[in-house]
Amino acid sequence: MMIRAVLGDPMLRMLAGAIALAALVPATGTGREIAGWIVDAAIFTLFLLNGMRIARRDIGRGIANWRFLVPLILWVFGAMALAGLGLSRIGNNLLPPLIAVGFLYLGALPSTVQSATSYTSLAGGNIAMSVVGAALLNILGVFVTVPIFLALGGAGEGAVGFETVQKIALILLLPFVMGQIVQGWTTSFIARHKPKIVWIDRFVIAIAVYVAFSGAVEQGIWQRLDATAWAILSALVAVLLLFANAGAWLLGGVLDLPGTDRTAFLFGGAQKSAAIGVPLATILFSPAAAGFVVVPLLLYHLFQLVVAAPVASRLALRMVASEETPASPSARGD
Repeated sequence: MMIRAVLGDPMLRMLAGAIALAALVPATGTGREIAGWIVDAAIFTLFLLNGMRIARRDIGRGIANWRFLVPLILWVFGAMALAGLGLSRIGNNLLPPLIAVGFLYLGALPSTVQSATSYTSLAGGNIAMSVVGAALLNILGVFVTVPIFLALGGAGEGAVGFETVQKIALILLLPFVMGQIVQGWTTSFIARHKPKIVWIDRFVIAIAVYVAFSGAVEQGIWQRLDATAWAILSALVAVLLLFANAGAWLLGGVLDLPGTDRTAFLFGGAQKSAAIGVPLATILFSPAAAGFVVVPLLLYHLFQLVVAAPVASRLALRMVASEETPASPSARGD
């Protein structure tokens, strides 16, 4: 199942290729510096496109549905961040410190737009709310992920000072705001080139993974993580993924959301964004540190796709079955 997921998903193939390339030919010295400039330019472009794509009217509609949106925000940036903090403390005694910090970083990240909406659609959920919710979470993530991460004690070896804040503002926030400003003039352009833009997303994430993982390879990640450590890491990621899915589904039930909204809540609450997480890590941390910090995120990204497909299929079958179940005689008025 896992191998099939890697072979079938273009993003996972690119991530696997970036990791393999970093393992064989890591960017070091001047090469890493040049690659870092390319990553910064690519991230700027990515967030400019994000600003152009996320419609202001969708933001307004999402804010209006507070019964769905507020609990989703609290779950993603509250409960998941605290779960990441707990796992980071457990992992701190079992794994290299920077990988343990990666669990807190993972927990503080927003949902991924593409996967959350794709699986909501596959499961027969409320696609509109999925798009709006995931988009708003991504916007908030640019502003709140780092403060939450720092507030919970996750500075680690990241150079979190004025220079880092300035870089985040210039490379993430500025292009996003610019994209929102010019959105009215670029709507048709974005619609025409949507397939190409998706590949730009993938390229940016892949090159950021390459640069980050190159630093980890140079710091000896293969020597510092043996088979036992990889098993522990995978188990902790699986625990977080189980908590994310089960918790989001149960919370949707407690909130008494309609079935389609509950499905959107599940995938919006359980997915985590590599598109935000990897580029942000290359800004927040040095290349040597970022490569370790993003390891839990990369594993989570793989695991979430492996798990989401059968979950979505099961929910779709459940919805079809409920629609085909005939009403009782009393309900029909017989």
